Amino acid sequence: MNLTSLFLPLQSGVTAVYLIGAVAFIFVVFFFSMIRRYKRCPSDRILVVYGKTGGGLSAKCIHGGASFIWPIIQDYEFLDLTPMSIEVNLTNALSKQNIRVNVPSRFTIGISTEPSVMQNAAERLLGLQLDAVQDLAQEIIFGQLRLVVASMDIEEINSDRDQFLSHITHSVEAELKKVGLKLINVNITDIHDESGYIEALGKEAAAKAINEAKVSVAQKVRDGSIGEANAMQDQRIQVAAANAKAVHGENTAKVQVANSNADRRSREAEAEKIANASEKVQAAKALEEAYAAEQIAEDARAKRKEAEQGADIIVPAQIDKRKIEIDAEAQAEQIRRIAKGEADAIFMKKEAEAKGMYEILTKQALGLEQIVKAAGDNAKDAVLLLVADKLPELVKTQAEAIKNIKIDKITVWENGGGKDGKTSTSNFISGMYKAVPPLQEMFNMAGMQLPNYLKGEAVEDSKKEDVSDISEDNNA
Repeated sequence: MNLTSLFLPLQSGVTAVYLIGAVAFIFVVFFFSMIRRYKRCPSDRILVVYGKTGGGLSAKCIHGGASFIWPIIQDYEFLDLTPMSIEVNLTNALSKQNIRVNVPSRFTIGISTEPSVMQNAAERLLGLQLDAVQDLAQEIIFGQLRLVVASMDIEEINSDRDQFLSHITHSVEAELKKVGLKLINVNITDIHDESGYIEALGKEAAAKAINEAKVSVAQKVRDGSIGEANAMQDQRIQVAAANAKAVHGENTAKVQVANSNADRRSREAEAEKIANASEKVQAAKALEEAYAAEQIAEDARAKRKEAEQGADIIVPAQIDKRKIEIDAEAQAEQIRRIAKGEADAIFMKKEAEAKGMYEILTKQALGLEQIVKAAGDNAKDAVLLLVADKLPELVKTQAEAIKNIKIDKITVWENGGGKDGKTSTSNFISGMYKAVPPLQEMFNMAGMQLPNYLKGEAVEDSKKEDVSDISEDNNA
């Protein structure tokens, strides 16, 4: 192993450190370069960025902000917003009347911060020195000031300074905006002409003012004298009128005193008369009130007696009336209670009868149910059983139908002939038997057949024999 092989790793490590340091240095330099390219615009300047700005504009104007300036493709400059005062002494300017006038003035201008006007300033004033900008503005002001003076009369320029300044401001400001400037102030110091026309106008105006003042003074003096004479006249008139009013016042006062005395005496007499009458009236009223009080006392005493008598008669009558009413109410209550008890007894009786009837019908229904069951659940056979059970009673009823008829003697008058060989006597007997309840029909309705010996066939034969015997007796 030699020394060369030992130093090779060390040399390679040093080289790597150098490379890293170089890259870091380059990065730091680039970073600070980028920071320096970020420009901030102060409030008294306009930052103009030119180069590749985009949007089709030759420059980008920034006021009160900041912008990043790209290296190589962009650069920047500042426009100063400090106001500039320019003295403009216009001489021998022709007015509308062809009179040459001198207009000494001072204009204050500055670069405008309006966006469109800033763009004009960036295009026309960038790179110019302050003196160059002032010279440019002075030339523009001179030209516009001459145009304004040429459009006005001397009288207008001298008398109406506000209108003159308004025309100057309007004309000059429009032209200054074209180059990016703004008119801040206009100050016209004095206006005069070489011919002395303005001075003559001044003297004329002064003389006119002096004459008007003299006339005014004379008028005031005249008015003072007239006023003094009028005042004296008024004084004398007013003094005389005051004296006349004083005499008239004295006389009037005397008359008023006399009238007052007469009025006082008349009122005293009237008052005395009223006092006497009032005393009499008061005495009469006192007597009237005394009589009224006595009458009220008598009425009260009569009412008291009437009340006593009423208490002795009416109160016992009312007590008796109340007693009768209480007795009547007690008797009515007793009757109501008795009626209620009877109604309750009737109700309970009817309820008991209803319950008994219900029990009877219930038992009958149970008996009929047993009869139907005994008939083999055949309702027809059950009816036959019931009819058979009642047959003796039916026969007995039929036999007793004519049993109690009392016939002592029957007399039949007939001529011996009749329909179907029957006589009136036979028809009479047959009708009597027909009055007996039809037993056969009852059996037929019940679905039963009556025996022949109960149908009355033998009876019919005996009836016929009896009828023939009766007819023979009648014939005999």
